[in-house]
Amino acid sequence: MRYLLLTLLFMGVAIVAAAVLSRLGGRGWRVEWRASVMAAAVLVLLTAVFDSLMIASGLFSYTAEHISGITIGLAPIEDFAYPIAIIIALPVFWELLNRRAAVPVRRLLREAFVASRPVSWINTAFPFAAAYFLTTREIDWVLVVGALYYLIPYNLAMYGINDVFDYASDINNPRKGGIEGALLQPQFHRPMLQLAAWSNIPFLLVLAAVGGPASWGPLLVSTFAVIAYSAAGLRFKERPVLDSITSSTHFVSPAVVGLALTGAAWQPSTILLLAAFFLWGMAAHAFGAVQDIQPDRAAGIGSIATVFGARATVWIALVLWTLAGVLMLFTPWPGPLAAAIVIPYLVNCAPWARVTDDTAAGSNRAWRRFIWLNYGAGFIATMIMILWWNS
Repeated sequence: MRYLLLTLLFMGVAIVAAAVLSRLGGRGWRVEWRASVMAAAVLVLLTAVFDSLMIASGLFSYTAEHISGITIGLAPIEDFAYPIAIIIALPVFWELLNRRAAVPVRRLLREAFVASRPVSWINTAFPFAAAYFLTTREIDWVLVVGALYYLIPYNLAMYGINDVFDYASDINNPRKGGIEGALLQPQFHRPMLQLAAWSNIPFLLVLAAVGGPASWGPLLVSTFAVIAYSAAGLRFKERPVLDSITSSTHFVSPAVVGLALTGAAWQPSTILLLAAFFLWGMAAHAFGAVQDIQPDRAAGIGSIATVFGARATVWIALVLWTLAGVLMLFTPWPGPLAAAIVIPYLVNCAPWARVTDDTAAGSNRAWRRFIWLNYGAGFIATMIMILWWNS
């Protein structure tokens, strides 16, 4: 698809959204369009300067046959559609949100920030960016847009929906209200779901448009898993084993979407790596569910841990992490080095192999270490990818 067609699509969505939202605003509309024009001028200037600098330094480039050839500085004219589209749609959306919101917008955004688990943003953005970048070996706007989507909006939808529909359990869970998730008061539930929808749909439309039919299946599975895990009527999180499978899909599917967008070939080594990652994700979910056995049972919420019990679930996690490491041993060099990544997780989880349902809450100490272990694992994975890149 030529970038001009894509940018026209993006602009069209922004214009239609602004028109619809303006109509919904009714009388008394007071968007400051003069300020918007000034902001647009600044954004266009910044885009011209910084895009030209990045293109000149070789950070990214455009294929000649995909652009119109009209440039400002070194930046193709298509680059300027995105800041202009934002200027068209964002003021209208902001004004409407402020006028109609049942809760203060700033408070909603603060709750959304906590609900999205900022400490875990990288867990979904990294798989997408790594899969995309290692396939294309270049940074382009699709990589930037996709990484941004899987960094924030995707996590807002995943965890925001969870915090809305898990309120009955969360209210009795002492670990809620910090880095492990928001305790979302009922007045924020509906606005949070609306914010999740509005922040996700534009990204999904753009990724689906640029990726074509090959990307639609992975995007659909990824989005469905985010909704189905927590939403009323589906509640996959209450179906033992399916809950771990769905949770793991949350983290593996961004990588699959990245591969689909690039048209990557499905080599056996790629499938082995994704399978190992999937087992890692299931283990992580199972172990994380152990600490919530008591509040989940009190709220009548099922999980792999409430059904199998704390001790059996810890052993399931240990086995899955071990299998993930074993699978990596069969990938091409330097992939086998990644088998060592599971060792810290096994060391962190193993002391809880004799945990009981009554002492399950204590495993939160290991879970908090797990959150930071992910950063170490990401660092090692990055080093291995650099080694693969240069081998």
